[in-house]
Amino acid sequence: MASSGTRLFIGNLSWNTTDESLRMAFEDGVGGGSGSVTDAKVITDRYTGRSRGFGFVTLATAELAETAIARMNNADVDGRQVRVDVASSRQN
Repeated sequence: MASSGTRLFIGNLSWNTTDESLRMAFEDGVGGGSGSVTDAKVITDRYTGRSRGFGFVTLATAELAETAIARMNNADVDGRQVRVDVASSRQN
C-alpha cells in the first residue's frame, strides 16, 4: 500500500493515455528516471474498456510526489492539460 502523500490523482487524461504512457510521462516529468514511479494506472470503464479520463500514479518517495505535483500539474500529457493532486483515501 502506498504511503500517505505518494499516491497522486491525475485528472483530465486523454482517452488515448495508457498505463505505460502515463508512467513514462511522470518518470520524465519528475526527472527521477526508471523506478521513480512505482505504479501508474488509468481507470477504465468495466464494460467498454475505455478510459474514464483519470488515473493514479504512485511515486517512490514523498519528495518525488511533491516534485510531480509542482512540475506536472497543468502539463501536457498526450495532448491534454492534466490536473495532478494528492489522492484522497478511498471511502468504503
